[in-house]
Amino acid sequence: MRAEMEACLLLAAVLLDSGPGTHAMEASRRQSCLTRIQNPGADSQPSFSLASGVKCGGVLSAPSGNFSSPNFPSLYPYNTECSWLIVVAEGSSVLLTFHTFDLEYHDTCGFDFLEIYNGASRDKGNLLGRFCGQAPPPPFTSSWHVMSVVFHSDKHVASRGFSAGYQKDVCGGVLTGLSGILSSPEYPNNYPNNVECHWLIRASGPATVKLVFVDFQVEGSEECMYDHVTVLGAPGPAHGHHYCGSTRPPTLVSLGHELQVVFKSDFNIGGRGFKAHYFSGECQEVFTAVRGNFSSPQYPGAYPNNIRCHWTIRLPPGYRVKVFVLDLGLEEPNSLTRTCDFDHLAAFDGASEEAKLLGKWCGHHLPPPVTSSHNQLLLLLHTDRSTSGRGFSVAYIGVVPMNVSCSRTDFQILISAQALAPLERTKVYLGSRSCAAQEVGSNFRIQARFDTCGSESQRRNNTSVIVSVLYLDFSAAGHSDIHEYEVRCEPRRKEASVHLLSGSDLLGSYAATAEHLQEAPPGEEEEILEGPGTMVTQDTSDTVFLGLCILAGVLMIIAIVVLMLL
Repeated sequence: MRAEMEACLLLAAVLLDSGPGTHAMEASRRQSCLTRIQNPGADSQPSFSLASGVKCGGVLSAPSGNFSSPNFPSLYPYNTECSWLIVVAEGSSVLLTFHTFDLEYHDTCGFDFLEIYNGASRDKGNLLGRFCGQAPPPPFTSSWHVMSVVFHSDKHVASRGFSAGYQKDVCGGVLTGLSGILSSPEYPNNYPNNVECHWLIRASGPATVKLVFVDFQVEGSEECMYDHVTVLGAPGPAHGHHYCGSTRPPTLVSLGHELQVVFKSDFNIGGRGFKAHYFSGECQEVFTAVRGNFSSPQYPGAYPNNIRCHWTIRLPPGYRVKVFVLDLGLEEPNSLTRTCDFDHLAAFDGASEEAKLLGKWCGHHLPPPVTSSHNQLLLLLHTDRSTSGRGFSVAYIGVVPMNVSCSRTDFQILISAQALAPLERTKVYLGSRSCAAQEVGSNFRIQARFDTCGSESQRRNNTSVIVSVLYLDFSAAGHSDIHEYEVRCEPRRKEASVHLLSGSDLLGSYAATAEHLQEAPPGEEEEILEGPGTMVTQDTSDTVFLGLCILAGVLMIIAIVVLMLL
């Protein structure tokens, strides 16, 4: 009986979220399971027995209700396990709050405990937290319409237990997840009149909260006097913003670890409303350092289900962002389409999901590095409601677009000064500090002969090349931070290239691989060729050599003719 009930609970959790295309037989099995669980007796709460003589747990499908540990407020029994599956209308969420809480205390809650899941309890990726002792868990709001609560007691020590309540939360609540969605009532249909909703988004620890609106249509008026959305706790006048009309509000980031969203509608005229994603804790961050690394939440442990995470890399103008995926362990691709339809990591060439997609990955195969075309790059992690893995680890470094050329005798290097705005010219040098760059127009310029600036001849792939090292010194406040680029030239072909050598000890196996970085500074080509005071990179040695050969040939012919005449 117990095995059958557990199977029914799991089936209900999976199939209650099925769309209109659910197979008829599966729908019939689902209804049969729910009927057996929800109707053990007339007018009784859904329950089933997991311990001898103790009835607890079951499916709670009313819009709101209360439940408690067995025998509450008396001591709960020993060696008991109860599981409640809370299911509300699809498109809604579950708000869970605790009235009383008193379980045996343990440092890691290894004896008696209560577990709360954002969905079915069988998937550890859904676990929101494990609790014991006398401090009640905070309010929890699910990110979909299913939530599970599991109570466990061992063979020793019992307390009063807990009492909790839940409600279908369609308008406001406390949001504590790493990420989630909030929307106006009845979205995407028109919202009702005379409603007022309050959401409090609370990040764990000192983290901030980011709010991104993806759809917005609220009755417009001057100064948003009628229907409006107010965001409190973000930078701005009195730390509050009022929005209405059809223009999406900008992305907002909290000043502290909380952000409050208030939606109000008056007695007439409505609209489609709004939909927004929120990100908090480990699930959103903005990186501005020239190099760094980060990973998925709980890495290398299993990442949570049903989250969307944003990591934005924003470097000074002129830089480009190069990202290396060091480890990848996500749900495998769709077996039918072989595409990443489930859990995936995506990179966008800018600061939003509307930018060009640079790559979308899942499974375990490491992708090649990707580079942004400007100074910003967004990484997004999307996970669905089942199956999780160890996640990912990435490293990034800001790379500087540069033009490197060579002749048979020297290197010529040109870098946009905008890309290195924080640096003085003496912090840009080839081989040694005595070969520092010169400022020419809006560029840093280095021109050096092969026999200076630390150049040396090497054999690469059975080819003789001239090699030197370009240094960009970002060191400050006693902290050493020097990026190194290997500059190569094959004199016979006059072909030059530049490769990242170091400047990031976070790149794992990629650190030993020279990554090709050669490219012309954007918008600088005309200045290079025509700007006053700039160097001309055209090599004239071949022209001179050819001219000398022709002159020698002419002189030889003249000498032969003179000898014949004599």
